[in-house]
Amino acid sequence: MTATGSPADYLARPLAGFLDDVAAPAPTPGGGAVSALVVGLAAGLAAMAAGFSRDLADAGSLVTAAEVLRARVTPLAAADAAAYTAVLVTATIPKDAPGRQEAVRRALSHAADVPLEVAEVGAAVVRLAERLERLGNRNLRGDAATARLLAAAAVKSAATLVELNLSNPDDARVVRARALAAEV
Repeated sequence: MTATGSPADYLARPLAGFLDDVAAPAPTPGGGAVSALVVGLAAGLAAMAAGFSRDLADAGSLVTAAEVLRARVTPLAAADAAAYTAVLVTATIPKDAPGRQEAVRRALSHAADVPLEVAEVGAAVVRLAERLERLGNRNLRGDAATARLLAAAAVKSAATLVELNLSNPDDARVVRARALAAEV
């Protein structure tokens, strides 16, 4: 949901509108949605850098890989907002209602799955951008570096959200999120 209460189609919004939504005193979009879109932007920069790296034999496949990652992660912005909205809905269930605890646990579990996927995609963008930074067109190494740094920050942010949503530090998703954050 946006600050105005409309469905969360962040990709269709003007950038200024999305920035207003993020700054608004509303629960979504929040860190998960922003992390997803940051990874999408990083993947876009990596695609651009790969497209100008014609000297690389696999430049075309690098462009494709970056575009696939971008297409995979950008819808997760709305998915994260929807998952967090479900958490908020379960919080309105009376504390003594039967099944409330399980409903909250399930909602938080799902709310952890979305940022974990953002972290997975972000880590792949980091690896792709690192390669472009090292071997790609010298004139776009700054763009590749920006892609790497943005994606790495979003991975760490998304991994933190996974940990916050899950109460068990031994949960395999927490372990994976920590590993991804350490990798980047």
